[in-house]
Formats: sequence, C-alpha cells, structure tokens
Amino acid sequence: MQNAILKFEKLLNENVNYFPTFNDEVLEAKIPGKWSKKEILGHLIDSGIHNLVRFTEINYLEKPYHHRPYSQMDLVNLNQYQTTPIAELTELWFSINRQIVRIMKSVDQKALDYKIILADESEIDLKFLMTDYVEHLEHHINQIKS
Repeated sequence: MQNAILKFEKLLNENVNYFPTFNDEVLEAKIPGKWSKKEILGHLIDSGIHNLVRFTEINYLEKPYHHRPYSQMDLVNLNQYQTTPIAELTELWFSINRQIVRIMKSVDQKALDYKIILADESEIDLKFLMTDYVEHLEHHINQIKS
C-alpha cells in the first residue's frame, strides 16, 4: 500500500502546477467521440468524489460493501468541465485527492481486506480498489499530458 501512496503523492505533486500551464486551445480540443483534456480532468474529479465516498463508507456500512457505479459521460457533461477554468478544475482535483491520500494513509490494515461486491457480482477488496484508483489516475494523467 505504501508504494501506491508514494506513487499517488508523486502524481499529485508533479501535476498540480503543470495542468494550468496548458493553454485553453489545447485543453479544450476534442477528438470526435473522445473527451478533451479538461473533460478528462473533470472525469478524474468525478472519480475522486465517488472513490472518496467508497473509501470512507466501507468502514461503517454493512459488509460486504456494494460498489455503486456512476454515469461517467453524464457527469462530465452535467458538471460542465469543458467550460470551467483550468485553475478551478486543478484546485478541485488536487483537494479531493489530497483527502483521499489522507484516507489511504490512515486506513486500518484490517480494512484493506474488506470485501467489495462489484455490479457484475465479482469480488475485490479495498486494497485492490485503492491501488486500482491510483493506476486509473496515472492512466488519465498520461492522456492529459500527451
């Protein structure tokens, strides 16, 4: 878990001041059927919000925890990330993820084994969900930087 946390913090610290250096033309450019860089960052905000809830709820709700999916496309559109200033998006993204880092650093070792039932009825544990979140974040950060 420690390696995932270190990687997570590195991703946050390397990119919090980097994202705002892109000009709006680059940030808002869209390939048909794909998200713009702003919308990808918005998706990471939505992912952060939902995972923050998951990472905390699992500690007090009945076990096994049932993972609730969310409509990624709808949220990106409804939250109007394409027209939100990059400084605001970056600040929100960073703040949510700093809180997730706090949760990850303080998670009880026993809690990492808590079972989570996915929508398809497959089963994972909290440790997998947390480490997968960091991998997901890295994947989309690489898309923004490309």
